[in-house]
Amino acid sequence: MSALVIETSGLRKEYTSRRGGRRVAVQGLDLAVPAGGVHGFLGPNGSGKTTTIRMLLGLSRATAGSMRLFGEEVPQRLPSVIGRVGAVVESPKFSPHLTGRQNLLLLARSISAPDARVDAAVETVGLTGRDADRYRSYSLGMKQRLAIAATLLKDPDLLILDEPTNGLDPAGIREVRDTIRDLGAAGVTVLLSSHILAEVQQVCTSATIIGNGRLLASGTVDDLLAGAAAHRVVTPDPVVAARVLREAGLAVIGPAEAPGDHHADHRADHPGSEPDHALTIETDDPARITRVLAETGVWLSELTPVRQDLESYFLALTAGDTLGGR
Repeated sequence: MSALVIETSGLRKEYTSRRGGRRVAVQGLDLAVPAGGVHGFLGPNGSGKTTTIRMLLGLSRATAGSMRLFGEEVPQRLPSVIGRVGAVVESPKFSPHLTGRQNLLLLARSISAPDARVDAAVETVGLTGRDADRYRSYSLGMKQRLAIAATLLKDPDLLILDEPTNGLDPAGIREVRDTIRDLGAAGVTVLLSSHILAEVQQVCTSATIIGNGRLLASGTVDDLLAGAAAHRVVTPDPVVAARVLREAGLAVIGPAEAPGDHHADHRADHPGSEPDHALTIETDDPARITRVLAETGVWLSELTPVRQDLESYFLALTAGDTLGGR
């Protein structure tokens, strides 16, 4: 059996428009998700994440390429592995007049799962004590956690979540994030599709980044960020500096307000201090920054290396991508 839980090779999905033209949503995608932990499936809205997930689950037919779940070809062998897969792809339908527990019990009995699975699922997603409340009284975060609980009734080895924090307030995002982290730590392989990078970085052990349906980068989060060298630049005129550096072909990501920015911490503690209008430049050659600015008469006040966060790395990779698929 394959060591990978999910793998695709040359995966492609085309749609025919009403006018007879062809639109490519996923093009030549090679996806590899190892067993265990939380794997981020990241891309801008419209980059093909949902389309890929629907193909993996047999909800949409691939135009070309191959897919495997637990080493089995899908969709041909999907019936033999679907029992090991839980997924929240669209808003699940629960009865608003029933309690959370009653909804789960109905689902459990429909798949011949023991009632004890409901107790375990409720505890895992942190709804103990609220499972006796009617579904209609649940917050959005609680509804999403109940949806995850429903997928756990099968005791899956793989859980696929498509944008699970969309529309949630900060408290709801934290609740769902904690649930996902706990599931990954418990041995469930979680494929987490999202475009909210600050949240993803807190729970994912590895990630795949796509844009326009194409693979842009893949690996552990630490390895991805280790290869993303960047420098913090402060000048008297950041607008001119940004223009000059972009014209020289350097990636100017934006203000350096990433976590770990000690200057940002200082300004937060001293609200009267002057903002420094810092820029973050993606390059492993700081001498090039100095040379380019000096040649145009822009002088540096500060040049320091910084460790990028996943969001900055993602924005640099996907800059210029246009919408292709869902």
